[in-house]
Amino acid sequence: MTRRTRVLPALALLCAALTLPGAAPARPAPMAEVPHGAQVAQTAASDAAEGGDLDAVMSLLARRRHGRVEFIEQHFMSVLDRPLESSGEMSYDAPDRLEKRTLKPRAETLLLDGSVLTVERGHSRHVLDVHAYPQVQPFVESIRATLAGDRGALERIFRVEFTGSVQRWNLSLVPLDARVAKNIAQVSIDGAQDELRRVEIRQPDGDRSLMTLRAVATP
Repeated sequence: MTRRTRVLPALALLCAALTLPGAAPARPAPMAEVPHGAQVAQTAASDAAEGGDLDAVMSLLARRRHGRVEFIEQHFMSVLDRPLESSGEMSYDAPDRLEKRTLKPRAETLLLDGSVLTVERGHSRHVLDVHAYPQVQPFVESIRATLAGDRGALERIFRVEFTGSVQRWNLSLVPLDARVAKNIAQVSIDGAQDELRRVEIRQPDGDRSLMTLRAVATP
């Protein structure tokens, strides 16, 4: 297995961590409830006045204790005439449990619980310790920093550029670690208030993946 292949599951989970607006949990979490609607806008405006729009967005994201979304992911590669497309669901439970379940075209489950990554495809199951992959570790730490609303920790891993406002924003993350930069040139995240709408990962060779998110459809 090549180094690039080993990195991909962790990158998918990075997307999961950064793309969980989701629905409110079915059961109230023991911690403070996530503000929605007008409350979100009011809270964001207050945070923005005190610490800037980036801090306000990070604060809103950190308040989520649970999230669940549907995703459509496209991989654009120079060797292919059309993108590879997959879809499924992702979920997050604080503080560090992330799961990505691909349903189409083939079933696959990626689960990051703490520092343990479990990959299930068909009848095969692989368990990895992310600490054994130094090129992946910065992405795992970025997951925790983002969920914690820790801007300082995020900026120790990436060069962070924020544009827009709390109402509609873009976050550009460029790896500072040269080992990580060999695989990933940039992560670009589009969002609105506490909801992330799109995540794009660009590789140095020009290939890229695009993940579009939406709330889970109710019956």
